[in-house]
Amino acid sequence: MILFSDEELKPAVENVIEKVRPSIKLDGGDIELIDIINGVVFVQLKGACIGCASSGTTLKFGVERQMKALIHPEISVMNVPIGWEDKLDQLG
Repeated sequence: MILFSDEELKPAVENVIEKVRPSIKLDGGDIELIDIINGVVFVQLKGACIGCASSGTTLKFGVERQMKALIHPEISVMNVPIGWEDKLDQLG
């Protein structure tokens, strides 16, 4: 159980995103924080990441792994497809 509110998690999540962003940008992509709901971090991969076969690996073994190590082991990360920013409750 994550003992922090979503709002309390936000600065730490943003910090991890800033740490992984340069690696993602090297391949022509980018990452944006959309929201945090009940310990689930919703991000949107952009640029070259859209449609890339490796984007799932980047998300789980890059972004999520860093968040689990640096923030909390139960945190999870989910990609938000373009156009689904207002439908987060339907993802999963």
